[in-house]
Amino acid sequence: MYKGYLFDLDGTMYRGSEVIESAVLFVNWLEEQGVSYLFVTNNSTKTAEEVAKKMRTIGCQHVRARHVVTSSDVAATTIAREFPQAQAMMIGENGLMQALEAKHISLTSDENVADVVVIGLDTDVTYEKLAKATLAIRNGATFIATNPDTNIPSERGLLPGAGALVQLLVTATQKKPRIMGKPEPAIIHAACERLALNPEEVVMVGDNYQTDILAGMNAKISTLWVDTGIHRREYILQQEKQPTHLVEDLAEWKLQLEGGVIGK
Repeated sequence: MYKGYLFDLDGTMYRGSEVIESAVLFVNWLEEQGVSYLFVTNNSTKTAEEVAKKMRTIGCQHVRARHVVTSSDVAATTIAREFPQAQAMMIGENGLMQALEAKHISLTSDENVADVVVIGLDTDVTYEKLAKATLAIRNGATFIATNPDTNIPSERGLLPGAGALVQLLVTATQKKPRIMGKPEPAIIHAACERLALNPEEVVMVGDNYQTDILAGMNAKISTLWVDTGIHRREYILQQEKQPTHLVEDLAEWKLQLEGGVIGK
């Protein structure tokens, strides 16, 4: 059995407002067994505590902020570690703002002094914000993006995500950002570091091949695909690289564990 589990959220733990009961029961079972777990999310607008609160409302009563790794957390940690005296220009919302403030990162709106530009989803973005970020990056500021998700689902349909704003800056600057969220490995590495586990001891659980599963593969950890979200089994089987494990849901995975089918 793996010593650590990393869980995606939407499509794995819930689908919009619908709770995926098998996933909630499995996380609660891990808690009872004393197995470590974290939730890893590309959502840069929510704080870890806000994510944890939602998990508690759907039935994972033991979840706290320490169980959550957001792309904003990873971005802030990276800036604090690699650019400790940096002035950062931010495009984003409360989740990113609080992550930066928690790491005591100085913020600026001056494109002439910004050392880093960090961008996440900002539903109140303006042309002037994007113009300043463009000028700062062209002036040499390091370009960091929380995640590459071009769309986010809503009741209205697929809306522009953080990745859509990122691509605007890529076009305007001809510079590629360092991406902190899935499918890039930075967020997985950060999660493994928090768990204090080696990559071979950890498995990434998710429904989305292009984000969750590829993130695990890129970080060289095991992957567990669940057929509860965006990608269907037919799509998965068409991919050149296959997940380590494929199951209908986490109830099936738990049965395999209890039956001794899984050796880890």
